[in-house]
Amino acid sequence: MHPVFEERRYLIPFRATLLPQIFTDVLVVGAGVAGTCAALSAVRNDPNAEVIIAAKGQVRDSNTYWAQGGIAAVLDDADSTASHIEDTLVAGAGLCDDAVVRTVVEDGPARVRELITSGMRLDRDELGELKFGREGGHSHFRIVHTDGDATGKSLATTLNEQVRAHERIRLFEDCFVLDLITNPGPDGGAGECVGAITHHPRYGLQVVWARATVLAAGGCGQVYRESTNPSVSTGDGIAMAYRAGAALQDMAFVQFHPTTLYVAGASRSLITEAVRGEGAVLVDKAGHRFMPDYDERAELAPRDIVARGMLKQMAKTDHSHVYLDVRPIGIDRFNERFPGITELLRQFEIDPATTPIPVHPSAHYMIGGVATDGMGRSTVPGLYACGEASCTGLHGANRLASNSLLEGLVFGEIAGRVCLERLRPPDTVGQSGDGGELPGATARPYKIVSDIRPSVRSELDLADVRRSLRSVMWRHVGIEREGGHLREVGEMFEFWARYTLDKIFDDRLGWEVQNLLTIGALICQSAAWRLESRGTHYRTDYPEPADAYRVHDRWTRGQAEPARVRVNGEPAATE
Repeated sequence: MHPVFEERRYLIPFRATLLPQIFTDVLVVGAGVAGTCAALSAVRNDPNAEVIIAAKGQVRDSNTYWAQGGIAAVLDDADSTASHIEDTLVAGAGLCDDAVVRTVVEDGPARVRELITSGMRLDRDELGELKFGREGGHSHFRIVHTDGDATGKSLATTLNEQVRAHERIRLFEDCFVLDLITNPGPDGGAGECVGAITHHPRYGLQVVWARATVLAAGGCGQVYRESTNPSVSTGDGIAMAYRAGAALQDMAFVQFHPTTLYVAGASRSLITEAVRGEGAVLVDKAGHRFMPDYDERAELAPRDIVARGMLKQMAKTDHSHVYLDVRPIGIDRFNERFPGITELLRQFEIDPATTPIPVHPSAHYMIGGVATDGMGRSTVPGLYACGEASCTGLHGANRLASNSLLEGLVFGEIAGRVCLERLRPPDTVGQSGDGGELPGATARPYKIVSDIRPSVRSELDLADVRRSLRSVMWRHVGIEREGGHLREVGEMFEFWARYTLDKIFDDRLGWEVQNLLTIGALICQSAAWRLESRGTHYRTDYPEPADAYRVHDRWTRGQAEPARVRVNGEPAATE
């Protein structure tokens, strides 16, 4: 990428010791399923730990809250762990890490049972047994829901109530985390993550010093014009981790949800995959059911295949969208099973009993993110990551439906537990053998100075930059990509960055645009590097997978080329 993306370590100038100071054992950035689970895990595993959760907005602003799809878990005797693992590996198109997949699938049922015990209500049949749905890529009915299409709301509310009730967890809402703070390393570069600098509308800038920091800030769907994500999903966590020196992995892989409500002038609203799992079919403007033309699994093929099939049919019929026909389900059953979607359609005066639902793919989930090991550790000491902000290798090149909430539950618990390794008993401080302080022994302030000179360049209109970058990402770095267009997009990002990343802003709009520019450039860079098609990444000029690219690509600030990380420790093929 252009050097302008590498020059700025922090978004704003500051002197850390002159700002208001807050101290904690564990700082969690993000209050979705992964973040809240990490916080609860930390206090459950250490009775003395103090935790702060910094949430960009309110509980209803997270992707978790708006998740209609359910939680995939092997809770039915007719199902098996082996089957769920195999389905995940098939969807991941050769890039899943087997050990991570096994951990999540095997630990998942216990995490769901804990939710039930803590009061989360899941849909049950007339006999009181759990109802299981099926979604694309799954070979069994194993998805549990709440009220059909309100699983995320129920999950977020349940976890949020536990967080608020816990005396050792403090929840800071409307708290924008600008950057992770790293102390000076032994070679003068960045060392360990020691907390973050935050901004609150009421309290202004503050520094939160933490022994361990868990990044669970969610995804970056707002980098695309068409997105199912809430407005807060601007990739802040991934961008700040990159600036802090953490390796990012598999950034080319962005999942597009096939079915979002397409109404001109309205924001895109998700139509959960569970609707297709119940029997709804996709048809074009002539009423032709087209998905069997593209894949034998039809509407229940993995999401990347369905999204591309829709795109091809839209081009073939010269139409801006296709339709989801729910009448094969039976309208009474549809209304009972999906009350939230029924109400949404009523608001737009769409009667699914007589009119198929207009749908269009939209950006939905970031598969890439902060590279971690199987315990949630990033490449920066003291920094852990979980949930959509992370890249563990679970999803490979394409996420299996309803594995995201599952991942948040499992890796949230793991990261919250493992990060306690940074907490040392007080009597070990200063006993590292050389008389110095043990790494992570205590949260204390460092004399960190961010000295940024005011820019002399002209300033671009931020709203225009935001609209333009989202539009070009959708057109050329979306469901289908091509090398020439990717190079052009890279040049556009370099232009915008030269006149935007060099500026100092004092509000969220500016910070978000700077983060979106960073994220968009990273996705484009990874997509241009990966000369193949695999999972969600489809290159029209390289339409087949290539063994040379059956690797994870890891990008670190200051490095022009990615490190290639072998899948499951296998020998990497050469180009």
